[in-house]
Amino acid sequence: MRHLPAGLPPALFLTDPKRIPDPVSVAEQLPKRWGIVYRHYGAAHRVWQATQLAEIANRRGLALLIAADPHLAMQVGAAGVHWPFAQQSAARKWRARFGLMTVSAHGGQELRRVEANLFDAVLVSAVFPSNSPSAGAPLGAHALRILSRDSRLPLYALGGLNAETASSISDAAGLAAIEGIVDAFAR
Repeated sequence: MRHLPAGLPPALFLTDPKRIPDPVSVAEQLPKRWGIVYRHYGAAHRVWQATQLAEIANRRGLALLIAADPHLAMQVGAAGVHWPFAQQSAARKWRARFGLMTVSAHGGQELRRVEANLFDAVLVSAVFPSNSPSAGAPLGAHALRILSRDSRLPLYALGGLNAETASSISDAAGLAAIEGIVDAFAR
């Protein structure tokens, strides 16, 4: 894997309220220095769940990012915010408030349009076939290698990552997953 700048976790666990109803139990199992991207999609219990994840992150040395919700991130003391590509311009006013900000990009076209001065890293998807409803055609390991080489920011490979596919993304700075991490760490 490419070198990760200080402060960036080697792997990110992305939550999804429909696919992972109990991210708290998964978070308890994650290795130290890993990260969590809490995606609540407006769930009624988001403050409670974000608070639980923040407590786990603080106790276990994990980085917590709240997706597209800087107010909730501030409320629970999260390390930062993860932004969908379409909302990257909203990140400008929050850059100074958070030590860690990431953005998503679906393919090379979006990646080239990421405002590098705003973000610490980019989650690029989908690298492999994925169960995510937003996943498009998979890029593949070769395309990820080219994107990683040309990117000004460290890339996290996202989409279809699991124990078998993770070994083929050595050019990414880190990995990000949902089910691949749940399968590995859920009790």
